[in-house]
Amino acid sequence: MAGAEVIRIQDGRRADPQLCRGRTADGRPCRNRAGASGYCKRHEPGAGRAATPAPSRFEADLERALAFLRRRVTGAYAIDDFGFDPDLTENVLLPILRPLFDRWWRVEQRGLENIPASGPALLVSNHSGTLPLDALMMKLAIYEGTGRHCRLLAADLPFRLPFVGEIARKSGNTLACAEDSTRLLDAGEIVGVFPEGYKGIGKPFRERYKLQRFGRGGFVEVALRTGAPMIPVSIVGAEEIFPMIYNVKPLARLLGFPYFPVTPTFPALGLLGAIPLPSKWIIEYGEPIQTAPFTPDAALDPMFVFNLTDQVREAIQQTLYKNLMSRRSVFF
Repeated sequence: MAGAEVIRIQDGRRADPQLCRGRTADGRPCRNRAGASGYCKRHEPGAGRAATPAPSRFEADLERALAFLRRRVTGAYAIDDFGFDPDLTENVLLPILRPLFDRWWRVEQRGLENIPASGPALLVSNHSGTLPLDALMMKLAIYEGTGRHCRLLAADLPFRLPFVGEIARKSGNTLACAEDSTRLLDAGEIVGVFPEGYKGIGKPFRERYKLQRFGRGGFVEVALRTGAPMIPVSIVGAEEIFPMIYNVKPLARLLGFPYFPVTPTFPALGLLGAIPLPSKWIIEYGEPIQTAPFTPDAALDPMFVFNLTDQVREAIQQTLYKNLMSRRSVFF
């Protein structure tokens, strides 16, 4: 009709202020009730961003693994003069040890505040367990507790073994000699040494937790020359993982090993006997013994070196006895 006014008909549902003003994925009006903002919880401005789920642990692990592979392929990683590969150590080698550290031996650390956050330190530890797993656990413990890498000093045997020697180098270990340890300490590294050597790790179970002779005190001489503090480390629990009841010396000489162990399970159970027992571990770091107040010439005094060596040894022995008394049982 001419001159008639056209009246626009409003959407009845839009006149209802209780309905959401948003639209569904297919473009239709949302039929949910609105809140104070005029939208439902689903269409609240910013709700989609807030609801974005965090990546799962699997996705995060996968992303880290792919990033590690990209670095290996492109060569975007560093290796120092000793062959240490921190990228490989942190992403592959240390994670392999974590199930043993966390679940099998349930390693408890004490005295972590005695480990310096930066600068050199010489960790002096007892050695036991038939196989040097105590050294590996100490290495992982230091990294887990401080984020720093402990550069272990070892005898030449591991470095002569196929594959083992390569892994030992890549994980930051080196020969137990004054030259290498001095270079590492001068570079501000944490260095771990086991003065008992094979005498400690290969001793019979009846002599457990009795420290063997600490050699001639070479580690003390290095600490005095570099001014690095010596930190006594006492490890309880490693003696029980492979209790050695007999050493077959003729077979050890034939194979070129320092000892050939017989335990309650090895070699009687074959490869099953190579599974370590799940003892409870305690690693305690004692108060640092400072060497900076002394001049490097103090390393030339045999009596002074002997007394300082004995002081470190006694500190470790007394802490071992203390923690053995506080331990409820071998396995708990």
